[in-house]
This record gives sequence, structure tokens and C-alpha cells, in this order.
Amino acid sequence: MRRARTGEWAPAAAYLRLRLRLLGRLGREIGAVRLALLLPFLLLSVGQALAVATVHPRGRWAVPVVVAWLLLSAHRQRGDYRFLATTAPGFKTWLAWEYALLALPVGAVLLAGRAYGPAGLLLLAPLVAWAPPAGEDRASRRRWRSPFRSEAFEWVSGMRATKGLWLWPVLLGLASWQRASPLAPLAALLGWLLVVLACYGTAEPATMLALAARAPGQFLRRRLGLGLGYAATTAAPFWVLLASGPAGRGGALAVAVAWLALVALFIVAKYAFYPNETHFRSTQGLVLAIALALIGNPLYPVLLLVAAGGLPWQARRRLARELSSTTALARPAAA
Repeated sequence: MRRARTGEWAPAAAYLRLRLRLLGRLGREIGAVRLALLLPFLLLSVGQALAVATVHPRGRWAVPVVVAWLLLSAHRQRGDYRFLATTAPGFKTWLAWEYALLALPVGAVLLAGRAYGPAGLLLLAPLVAWAPPAGEDRASRRRWRSPFRSEAFEWVSGMRATKGLWLWPVLLGLASWQRASPLAPLAALLGWLLVVLACYGTAEPATMLALAARAPGQFLRRRLGLGLGYAATTAAPFWVLLASGPAGRGGALAVAVAWLALVALFIVAKYAFYPNETHFRSTQGLVLAIALALIGNPLYPVLLLVAAGGLPWQARRRLARELSSTTALARPAAA
């Protein structure tokens, strides 16, 4: 009986060890110095935000909802879902344990703050492991015509996957309805930022890099130009609403610059760790977490510079390597 139970748990233990190895590899690629500078401040800021939310009567109930939503978003975008489904029939239980371990520190903070109800609700968060992965409706895919240029493939596929073009007017309507308070446009901008982030969460095939036929620097500048152009166009109405409220033009301009800077970092982080989606998604999430946790703090610009200072150089180096390898593989085929 003990041997049978051990045999059942062995694949799950091997899976968790593999995830820890991937986490260690991610840490090595990000860099020990950068992690040593950023992680303490990040953990402190997130812990402080959790402590404040735990004390708030309504905020404590929002914590398990936010955690479940983040886990669900990450789960539906998993790149290894199909592989696990075909090789390990009981993989959903493994994922549930993984998500439970990720939610455990949040539950400990809630229990320390005597928020027993939200902590109990957080026990349901690992159930997102049984949610289906994100898929595309083929019928709607044939009928749906994107307003974005085909060259901006991130926006074409990303808006289709996230239903962003349906969400944009909803966010704009909510921000307009509560425009007397600056919190409404800011919350809408955060929601739209998450949609834009999802557009840059998938690595395109290396052949698409070769088809661009540009040097790494030119390719990166083109991706930044298209991405920031569409980001500014779609976010401009939210900035106008923010400028017409108590924040004023100066506050709206500062928010717009910071918002576009984050979008630029998302794009650069994608190619700094291309084509490993786990790595660049984690880096994008780290940048976003730092921005949200430390905004308004005098250390925020310095820490963000430390977090993202080497990303453009790393992105150019990674693109140069990918382009050279793709071109080398294409030459024998052409010959």
C-alpha cells in the first residue's frame, strides 16, 4: 500500500522539482544582483499591501478574488497544458497543489490578520486547475476582422484571445460614469494595461523574426513603435477623462508617461527572454508588481531602472542570436 501511494505521488513530486528548477533558471537569467536588490523591496511592498487590505473590511474579501483571478489568468495561458494533458492524466491535481503553494503565503497573511473568512475562501483558489485553457472560437475567428495592421500581430491575436475590443468600451464606460473620482480612470487604465500585457505574453515563431529581414535594433524599434502607437491611441480616452477630473493635466501626463513606459518594458522584456514564455512572462509580471507596489515611493524610479536597465541590451543580444540561427537554418533549405 505504501509503495502504491509512493508511486502515485512520484510524478507530482518530479513535476514540482521541475518547476523549482525552472524557477532557479529564471533567477539566474534575471541576475543575482538584480534579484538581491529587487526582491526584498517587492516582498515588503506586497506584504504591506496585503496587510492594509486585510485590515480593510471590504479589501480583505477582495484578496482571495484577486489571487484566484491571477491564478486563473496564468493557468489559461500555460504553454505546457497540452503536453501535460497528453502525458500525465492526473496533472490537474499537480497543478492544484502548485497553485495551493503559491497561495499559501497570502493565506498566512490573512490568518495573521484574523481574516478567517477570506482565508477560507482562498482554499478554493487551487480549483482553477480544472479550468480549460484559453482557446479560440474558429467560427468567430473567420468572421472577426481586426482593426489593427497585420504587422502588429501581437495586437491582432491578443485582442482576439482576450476579447479586448469588447472590454475596451466597458472600461471606458465605467471610467466615464465615475469620472468625478480619479480612481475610476486609473482602475480602467490598469485593466487595459493587463489586456495589453496579455498581447505580449506569447512568443511568435522564429520564422516571423526572419521574415522581418531587419537588424535586431531595427526590429526592436519597430515592435516598440507599433506597440506604443496602438497603446497610446487606445489609452488616450482614459487620459482625457483623468485630465478632466481632480488629477488635472499634470497628473494625467505623469500617468500617461508611466503607463507607456510600462508597455515599453513589457515589449522589451518579451524579447530579452525570447522564446521562453515562462521567463519573459515572469519578468513582465515582476516589473508590473514593482510598478504597482512602489508607485508614489521615491525609490520607485530607481528600482524600476535597476529592474529594467539591462533589458534593452539583453533583448538586442537575444534577437541577434535568434536571427542568426534562423538565417543559418534557412540557407541549406534555400540551397
